[in-house]
Amino acid sequence: MPTETALQLATTQLNRVRDEIGKIIVGQQDVVDGVLICLLAGGHVLLEGVPGLGKTTLLRTLARVLHLKYSRIQFTPDLMPADIVGSMIIDTEDGHKSLRFQPGPIFAHLVLADEINRATPKTQSALLEAMQEHTVTTGTETHQLEAPFLVMATQNPIEMEGTYPLPEAQLDRFLMKILVKYPARHELNTIVSRTIQKEETPVGVVLNHGEILELRSISRDVLVAPHVQDFAIDLVMATQPDADQGHELARKFIRYGASPRGAQALVECGQVLALMKGRVHLSIDDVKQVAGAVLRHRIILNFDAHADGQTPETVLGKIIPSITARAAAK
Repeated sequence: MPTETALQLATTQLNRVRDEIGKIIVGQQDVVDGVLICLLAGGHVLLEGVPGLGKTTLLRTLARVLHLKYSRIQFTPDLMPADIVGSMIIDTEDGHKSLRFQPGPIFAHLVLADEINRATPKTQSALLEAMQEHTVTTGTETHQLEAPFLVMATQNPIEMEGTYPLPEAQLDRFLMKILVKYPARHELNTIVSRTIQKEETPVGVVLNHGEILELRSISRDVLVAPHVQDFAIDLVMATQPDADQGHELARKFIRYGASPRGAQALVECGQVLALMKGRVHLSIDDVKQVAGAVLRHRIILNFDAHADGQTPETVLGKIIPSITARAAAK
């Protein structure tokens, strides 16, 4: 359990990070918080939104604020796995030829996988293997990726021609899926005003590599009471149509519910959120707040749901309040 001093310092540092990012990114606080949560929880994040909403700018700004190595991979149908993880090249130093591994752009702390659904499944799997194992294997050598390591993949919900949607098993590897929405009118006004400024707004470095790992360690020490853990498990079980605790909407509209990774993600993301709020214990409200982003890509709707115009958001929008009310009544 973190001490009061460590808790206050951690909360202050995270608020400073959010403030620095806010100098560049206007609004989108849920998106900013979600990416920070995934970074500290040791997971990866999938953003879905139309072009021009600041997804690339967000990760580039986060890299500047945290002084981390950043790389961007533009996914296209002709992108090959070696273009991501690296390849063996011939080294002719000292007049002798030898094979040497040339690291690819995956060897960074923050990796932007832009429009991941435009690459072939073979290339997608190369990235997802690195995400899961935090290693890259070439021949007989295994190369470790340096922590912290975050992949922020983006998907464009329009122009779906010629794309390769991520399989559900691979979607499950992402800790969160966040929907990036259009800015409000006053936010758009601020964006345009900043655009016409002559000089770019400077941002300062708030945390270093070691402090980020320390924050990750502190978040893991956030206390999880048995009734809060039960709530997270109840949420996951409620999405499973064949489970005894499955919600009636799950039986009606869901083909496959969330996996055990969903329950793990609810607790891990909730712990970071509690830390951001300055608390050393996880609450039901924390789990409820992250539940949409954690579960929306982990449920697969059936034909009846699509015919009825249902989406993961509409189904979860009824299941989550129902389980919350049940937990409050206990």
